[in-house]
Amino acid sequence: MLTDADQILNFRLLTLLSGLKLEVRGLRIRGRSCYQIIKAETGLKGTRRQVLEQFEKQLIEQGIKRETHN
Repeated sequence: MLTDADQILNFRLLTLLSGLKLEVRGLRIRGRSCYQIIKAETGLKGTRRQVLEQFEKQLIEQGIKRETHN
């Protein structure tokens, strides 16, 4: 269970990352996209794929996400 404010924030960031991964694969949504939210909150620039790579790298560096090896 998420009870700490930091845990909730981290979960939100991981959810935005997952949403952006789906958008890169072609999912279309109504309203603001994860891509738009991430760009507005982090100042990242580039295509969806570039922002995905940059955002994922940020989360790994901050210790929010574990590095995965594909």
